Amino acid sequence: MTADDDAAPDDDAAPDDDAAPDDDAAPDDDPAPDDDPDPDDDPDPTADADPGLDALLDAYALKDERRTGWQLRGVDAPESVAAHAWGVAYLVLTLGDRFREDLPGVDLDRALRLAVVHDVAEAETGDTATRADSTADSVDPDAKEAAERAAMKDLAGGLPDRVRDAWEAYEARESPEAILVKECDLLDVCLQAVRYERGDRYDPADGDPEAFREYDALDEFFATTEPRLRTETGRELFARLRERYRAARDGR
Repeated sequence: MTADDDAAPDDDAAPDDDAAPDDDAAPDDDPAPDDDPDPDDDPDPTADADPGLDALLDAYALKDERRTGWQLRGVDAPESVAAHAWGVAYLVLTLGDRFREDLPGVDLDRALRLAVVHDVAEAETGDTATRADSTADSVDPDAKEAAERAAMKDLAGGLPDRVRDAWEAYEARESPEAILVKECDLLDVCLQAVRYERGDRYDPADGDPEAFREYDALDEFFATTEPRLRTETGRELFARLRERYRAARDGR
């Protein structure tokens, strides 16, 4: 082994460029961004405005709005207005063809549109029971109509014109589709009364006994329906439903 192999390292060797950082390095000109929002930079409160979505949220109150007539009679867990609207639409779909002789040219697809919206104003006005009992408080039809029209300005606001147009067509009761929907609206009450009677779903003592002085059981719901039917088919279906109701009421 030569002397050169055992030589000490050269103390004068150039320092490693990757050694300790240079304390004299220039500071970073781009500091990390501040994650805390500036309170003066609040988003525009109107940026997420969606009148149509708000109108839908208001209309969904129908799912919780109970049918007043059933409540007055002490029905246990009575249907909502939305459930009634479904029933009317289902009757249009299932029984609509039976009305073609009474209502030539009736368009069932258009009638379904009317059925869906026919009671939507009640999401804001609430449900009002139609009464046959002469001792019951009467409802001013003009005031009721005015309240519902005012409600529709809110409930149809921001939605396609076809929503308000369908509601107006139903209210006019002039087209075959509007007449069909009204017939189904009335028949739905009778169908529901049969269901409640068969299921023993009501106790007048749980409702407002003073509200029914001239009618027993669920008789008044048939009394309010019969005179308002406009078609022969509607009257025939009504008669069959009334017979089923009476059989359930009388235990036959």
